[in-house]
Amino acid sequence: MNNVDYKSLAEKSLQGLILEREEMQAVLNAPDERLAELLDAAFRVRRHYFGKRVQIHVLMNAKSGLCPEDCHYCSQSSISKAPIDKYPFLPRERLLDGAVKAKAAGAVRYCMVNSGRGPTQREIEEIAEVAREIKSKVSIQLCCSLGLMSEDKIRVLKEAGVERINHNINTSRRHHPNICTTHTYEDRVETLKNVKSVGLTSCCGGIIGMGETEEDIIDMALALRDLDVDSIPLNFLHPIPGTPLEGTNYLTPQRCLKILCLFRFINPSKELRVGGGREINLRSLQPMSLYPANSIFVNGYLTTPGQGATEAHRMIEDLGFEIEDRLPDLTAGRADQ
Repeated sequence: MNNVDYKSLAEKSLQGLILEREEMQAVLNAPDERLAELLDAAFRVRRHYFGKRVQIHVLMNAKSGLCPEDCHYCSQSSISKAPIDKYPFLPRERLLDGAVKAKAAGAVRYCMVNSGRGPTQREIEEIAEVAREIKSKVSIQLCCSLGLMSEDKIRVLKEAGVERINHNINTSRRHHPNICTTHTYEDRVETLKNVKSVGLTSCCGGIIGMGETEEDIIDMALALRDLDVDSIPLNFLHPIPGTPLEGTNYLTPQRCLKILCLFRFINPSKELRVGGGREINLRSLQPMSLYPANSIFVNGYLTTPGQGATEAHRMIEDLGFEIEDRLPDLTAGRADQ
């Protein structure tokens, strides 16, 4: 379907229709010489809901390493030999300082991340205490990414002022056993259902470049639509030496952009964030990712470095876009009315 009309796909997306699977394949296999057309079509959808605004998010690795899980992509897993810093829960002052710095970097949301299968009750109480202090001192939205969680634990975080929980499905249901065997795809979905049941917004995405097929990419995008998540961080594998996926490096900037366009068409009204691996996989085409996506991380990821806030601000401004200084109303219809 190299003769597909990408604008018609944008119109279908804006009408709330799901693209045919053949059309999804056509997006992933768009000829490079038509990439500008594809980006323009994806931008029509992005602009409808988000205008030219870009949300900045900042991560803080509150607890590093020491994880019993065997996620093949992760430097903090039990099977990783990557030489990373390993430490228990950071002091409250460090996490509060991180929130202050995130706000100074222009972030609308600060996400505290714990390694591990899931938090203990003591860790939940510690994070809740930190969350309450941050909310009393810094005007910033809070997200936590803590692994598998029950409704009761999520409710404690909600009562402390946390607005969002991140828990990625990472890949398709079919491919999940190839990248992790210590928990299931269904375990992850259960945590997402718990988040929704408690009444917090959900952040859920995946990682591209782990040996998945095009069908897996499509299945993941459709699964996120079915789960009705609020925010989708799409990571592009940064193959870390010492992990089972070290040396896995087949993505191209053009490929990454096509995948972002597909996720925008399938999940038109959702936040779409370019996550980890942006700098090494999109390289000089990073600015183009903001035509389908409306959000980025700055100041690094969990155990890998990333683009600094100042450089990111300049990239956004050079595009003629603007940095989001307030959170959008998720119930609002469109940005260009």
